[in-house]
Amino acid sequence: MSDGRDVRACLGVCDDAADDPQHRCHPQHVGLRRVGARPGGDRTRGRAGRLLQASGRVVGGVSVSIDQRLVELGIELPTTPAPAGAYVPAVVSGNLVFTAGQLPFVGGVLPATGKVGEGDGLVDPAEAKAFAATAALNALAAIEAELGSLDRVTRVVKVNGFVASDPSFVGQPGVINGASEFLHDVFGEIGVHARAAVGVAVLPLDSPVEVELVVEFE
Repeated sequence: MSDGRDVRACLGVCDDAADDPQHRCHPQHVGLRRVGARPGGDRTRGRAGRLLQASGRVVGGVSVSIDQRLVELGIELPTTPAPAGAYVPAVVSGNLVFTAGQLPFVGGVLPATGKVGEGDGLVDPAEAKAFAATAALNALAAIEAELGSLDRVTRVVKVNGFVASDPSFVGQPGVINGASEFLHDVFGEIGVHARAAVGVAVLPLDSPVEVELVVEFE
């Protein structure tokens, strides 16, 4: 798990891990402005280890909750966005929570619209990466509304990410990295997940990105 600078980077702060600009965070996360997560060792085996990891991370030998981790990262969870159709934001089935697709709303407004790509009139891939992190944040808000606390999450199982793409754009994995990196920064090892990153012609409300999550809980 990285420090708060890494998360604020994709919610707004940059990392230098990739030379390809499509795989970098944008230096100004459009629209995060403290709209979204709350503050929050060594890998431990077995169920007890999973529960310890699910509670956040260990700082000075003390387990830190996901709420504390989010505060540490300078993020607070937003209100769950209202559904845009005849569905609910999340459904619990067994020990899994499935979220509806979440758009990168900030205060009920999309920070940008249009297709992602390189060139005039297109959403820059680095900005779209930040929007993917915001969409994942909104999905966490929907999960917390169902579970009462993100500390109950024991695994981020799957991320499905959709990118409204210009026909020439093939950098969808780099865009959805914004969601994946954000979830790892919040949850640590249990935030590592399977994933799909799909380019599509258009998304609801002309959003550049959409993200849905599947998480396991106890």
